[in-house]
Amino acid sequence: MDTLKDLLSHKIGPASQEIKDFIAAKGDQTVSEVKIKQLYGGIRGVTALITETSKLDPAEGIRFRGYSIPELQEKLPSHPDGKQPLPEAIFYLLLFNELPTDEQALQVSKDWVKRSALPEHVFKTIDALPLHTHPMTQFVTGIMAMRTESEFHKAYQEGINKKDYWQPTYEDAMNLIARVPRLAAYIYRRTYHNGDHIAPDESLDWAGNFAHMLGFEDDGFKELLRLYMTIHSDHEGGNVSAHTVHLVGSALSDAYQSFAAGMNGLAGPLHGLANQEVVRWTIQMREQLGGGLPSKEEIARYVKDTMSQGKVVPGFGHAVLRKTDPRYTAQREFALEHMPQDEFFQLISRIYEVVPPILQETGKIKNPWPNVDAHSGQLLMHYGLKEYDFFTVLFGVARSLGTLSSLVWDRALGFPIERPGSTTTQLLKEQYGG
Repeated sequence: MDTLKDLLSHKIGPASQEIKDFIAAKGDQTVSEVKIKQLYGGIRGVTALITETSKLDPAEGIRFRGYSIPELQEKLPSHPDGKQPLPEAIFYLLLFNELPTDEQALQVSKDWVKRSALPEHVFKTIDALPLHTHPMTQFVTGIMAMRTESEFHKAYQEGINKKDYWQPTYEDAMNLIARVPRLAAYIYRRTYHNGDHIAPDESLDWAGNFAHMLGFEDDGFKELLRLYMTIHSDHEGGNVSAHTVHLVGSALSDAYQSFAAGMNGLAGPLHGLANQEVVRWTIQMREQLGGGLPSKEEIARYVKDTMSQGKVVPGFGHAVLRKTDPRYTAQREFALEHMPQDEFFQLISRIYEVVPPILQETGKIKNPWPNVDAHSGQLLMHYGLKEYDFFTVLFGVARSLGTLSSLVWDRALGFPIERPGSTTTQLLKEQYGG
């Protein structure tokens, strides 16, 4: 049987030639026209990147190599004891642009097991941080501590041919993906369980072993983690974490440096940290309304009070989507199947009914619908993972699948350093008046 790396090497040549032919034929065609307000608005909506692994459509939602989330749930291999897609399978799809067989998904899983041991100095580096250090800070620190193992760094120092850059990048990406669950679980047990660490179980799949190392043996939680890792794996290239990994990687920074940079972006409140903000806001609302399950009228008053104070309602709206996030829907369906009587789920459901009409009434919000962050925390808390400061680390582990598979392809296709032009307000005023 060919190794995964051998299989990938057979795909790179044809893919590279396809792009060269396309550029030769259509390279002078215009893709985007940029408006001045977009320059000042975070270049939102400007098509300026190539990310082969996924695409976010405003009307249809995220598609992974062309497949929607319901299609992934139907077509990707699942665990023998469950029905949610295996993260190993979504990674195979992202990397190879092919739906894997059960055997191919298992091949990925076995490869990651072989690569999963963390160097001892990584644990010592984490232990040197104060216990109150935010889990995301610990996570990024651990990723950088692992950089001592970078195959790309070693190969570059030895003078590798640029056409082969993808090969050590692949090794780094595979090693990182294999190891981040161990790192994340170590941080969780250190921070919240007095350093009572749990050894990995190499007989389990990637997400199942992650759940085990966190301290959760419930089969439902393992299924949830498989779903969570799959739907959070990628979200095209323009979001902060994915774009940052691509940008830093374009300077030929190795996978460790690039992924750590992306995780610092994920840690922002407007990106991955939003999932913990949703839980915090929801808990505060329930407490201030007297506990239990507030009525829709009580929730509506609280939402309006939040907005009147100039604050956002976390978990609603999206930079691109103009519908309910399909990732939210997938999580809601999981909750309806596994925990329909959970009071916190019922509260999330009521918020889902109440908030969009209120946001629509303002006339200022293009997307009043819930995004992925509006639901993920409730599911985790149902199974006992209630330390919501840790939620973004889970997001980071999942996002390794998409950002690092994209990074391998960036190097395989020889993408150059990213260097957009910029201008000044004064020059714009001189050119356009004002």
